[in-house]
Amino acid sequence: MLQLATVLKSKDFSITVAHAHFNSLDYSVFPDFTFLCIPDGLSEEEVQNPDLKAIMLRLNVNRESSLREYLARSTNHMGPGDKICCIIYDAVVYFLEAVAHDLKIPSIASHTSSAAPTIVCPILLQLKAFRSQVHVEFLLFKLHLFLYSMLQAPVPLHQLLRFKDLPLSNFGSLDYFLELVVLTSNMRSSLAIIFNTIHCLEESPLAQLYQRYQVPIFPIGPPHKLTPTSAQTHNSVQLEGVPQLLAHQNQDQLYEMAWGLANSRELFLWVIRPGSIPAPRKKVLAHEAVGGFWSHCGWHSTLESICEGVLMICQPCFGDQKVNARYLTHEWRVGLELEGEIERRTIERAMRQRVLDLKHKCGFSIGDGGSSCHYLSELVGLLRSF
Repeated sequence: MLQLATVLKSKDFSITVAHAHFNSLDYSVFPDFTFLCIPDGLSEEEVQNPDLKAIMLRLNVNRESSLREYLARSTNHMGPGDKICCIIYDAVVYFLEAVAHDLKIPSIASHTSSAAPTIVCPILLQLKAFRSQVHVEFLLFKLHLFLYSMLQAPVPLHQLLRFKDLPLSNFGSLDYFLELVVLTSNMRSSLAIIFNTIHCLEESPLAQLYQRYQVPIFPIGPPHKLTPTSAQTHNSVQLEGVPQLLAHQNQDQLYEMAWGLANSRELFLWVIRPGSIPAPRKKVLAHEAVGGFWSHCGWHSTLESICEGVLMICQPCFGDQKVNARYLTHEWRVGLELEGEIERRTIERAMRQRVLDLKHKCGFSIGDGGSSCHYLSELVGLLRSF
């Protein structure tokens, strides 16, 4: 969302960023923004809850009155000609749609994920009809043979995806997750939807979503490539060979991976984040020495890798990571999933050609006259019309 705000700031919009105390920010990194910290009302025990969906539901309830009061006060004290032109909200902060509607402020929903997980929401909602039959073993994929074969079956109307690829979480309450799906997908009054994706990657899912919601859809990703300062230099990180970037693993997995990487006799970069300190992923992936990325396939990692022409080794864990991995391996065919035997040598050359082709397509899309720039111009025009 901050990358999107940076893009809009470059188009001469005034930006106010509202965020929860739970998600604190370093304001000095964005000196041109106005920040509003909204009390989150979370106890220390709630903050430590590993079920992120439960926290999101609670945050939506706790912050509504404070933000509604701030917006009402702001609109009442604005001078002639001043106004809040639009509220662009992260789709998981769904309460803002109702607040904006009540205050007669235009609103636009923004998805930081790809479009593909959103198109399977109706399938996920059907789980509510038989959620009492869904056991913990289902979520952890410790299944009997019958259930395993069912998970391999294609999802109706979405033949690329199997049931095992649905963006379910392995952690926390299924009821909380399904409730969040209902609330984030039930868009009633927002005037448009923004997706952090590229039209050439998800033409079919984007078309399906337009048919479902019947509002303008703006695929304007990746935003860090659409700002005047987005150019990356090949000297930003000193690397050699093919790096492997790893996310959080347990101790045994880290041990096995460390020896596997060492025994491969390939040069690699192993990134393990201490606490919440982010790795310089965009700079690393932009370096000319990088040939592969071992990742859980979060959408930002996926999109950035494709735009830089970097092949992916996919090890999805939960949520939309599984959908992204399926698209990487079977739709775009620029990734390998770590399951079963991997015959790397027989397919590496074809994969490298495909990822270069995809990189060129994405480069055209985010360049002058490309689809992302076109949709960004349309979004800017819509915002200025309010």
